[in-house]
Amino acid sequence: MNNSEVKERIEKLKSEINKYRYSYHVLDKSIISDEALDSLKKELFDLESQHPEFLTTDSPTQRIGGKPLEKFQKVKHDEPMLSLNDAFSEKDMEDWLKRAENYLGRKLRDNSFYGELKIDGLAIELVYENGIFIQGSTRGDGLIGEDVTQNLKTIEAIPLKLSPNSKIPIPKHLVVRGEVFLTLKEFDRINKEQEKLGEKVYANPRNVAAGTIRQLNPKIVASRKLDSFAYEIVGDMSRQTHEDKHAVLRKYGFKTNKHNKRLRSLKEVFEFRNYWEKHRDKIDYEIDGTVIILNDNKLFEDLGVVGKTPRGAIAYKFSPKEATGQVLDIKVQVGRTGALTPVAELTPTQVGGITIRRATLHNFDEIKRLELKIGDTVVVSRAGDVIPKITSILKNMRTGKEKNFRMPSACPVDKSEVVQDGVIYRCSNKNCGARLRENL
Repeated sequence: MNNSEVKERIEKLKSEINKYRYSYHVLDKSIISDEALDSLKKELFDLESQHPEFLTTDSPTQRIGGKPLEKFQKVKHDEPMLSLNDAFSEKDMEDWLKRAENYLGRKLRDNSFYGELKIDGLAIELVYENGIFIQGSTRGDGLIGEDVTQNLKTIEAIPLKLSPNSKIPIPKHLVVRGEVFLTLKEFDRINKEQEKLGEKVYANPRNVAAGTIRQLNPKIVASRKLDSFAYEIVGDMSRQTHEDKHAVLRKYGFKTNKHNKRLRSLKEVFEFRNYWEKHRDKIDYEIDGTVIILNDNKLFEDLGVVGKTPRGAIAYKFSPKEATGQVLDIKVQVGRTGALTPVAELTPTQVGGITIRRATLHNFDEIKRLELKIGDTVVVSRAGDVIPKITSILKNMRTGKEKNFRMPSACPVDKSEVVQDGVIYRCSNKNCGARLRENL
């Protein structure tokens, strides 16, 4: 792409991501899968990294979250609640570490990391004065959130009073961050109740958790047994490592995730992420990856923030079951029965740990059903985790330069006439070289 095409692509990506993020974070409504959205965000981040001249302050990569709803009192966070950039491969992680090293001007290979499971829930901030819980809020837009103190008080995992400890005195003012989520068991129970009442069942635990926290009636919140993990003490530089902060949180009485652990190398980071991708069904809550943080708190602070994301942490996500790519061309293959099958050639797209470059379109009717054009941005999935498939088109990403596909009138192999047989187009030559090759 030339510079003008890059700029146009970036603007299209920004517009679409903003629309999807508003729907997800503010309206609690998913109109595209998280994985497809992550893929769009990753493409935008990469393009802006390669072309910093097109990076603007209104980019979704510079934002944190959605706007707070009007019905709750607003709360200003002591420090911004930042978001994380995403990584999907070992190379992405190596690039992240290299960027940190370049910023600091030295190698970090021997430094340890702290790995956490990335809970698919709702980020919260908890404020304690003299050990007493006085205020809880949602992320909101990262600077200003919603006061949901009464609702958070119904969650047993959140202490209303901190446990005194002579070795670790409780500060006058303490700010803790964590995640609220719904277990799969509780999600199943709630949906069974919904069915009995003749009400609609919920799509996923994350949306139920987010909607519950925003309920005006705390009794409704209490009836849904939300859970919570704490993972950060804001501004506490008296602890040398992030691992120390977790130890302190446990001593104060917070629930932390027992699976989080110190990792001594990138090799251990890869093993940690890969283990949990394979064993995620062994835990009773949804995760979509891991969070990897430089364990040394001073290093983390020295690295600072770029845009609205910390340089010293990253979300190392699981292989997506869906991702987005661009259709570069549509070619036609000839099978053993002479059937012509259109195949989309794609920009390299990571789906389920595999790089997808081609996806079958089955027949011409499928192209018409999808309204697919050459140049379109598409959502790609792997049917049964095996066969690459285009599931939908992101039509708002179109620039007007896309081209319609036409089924050829002559066989692309031997130039014989193509005849239509129902929805199937076939080469009319029974001795076509492609037919013989495929039969062999």
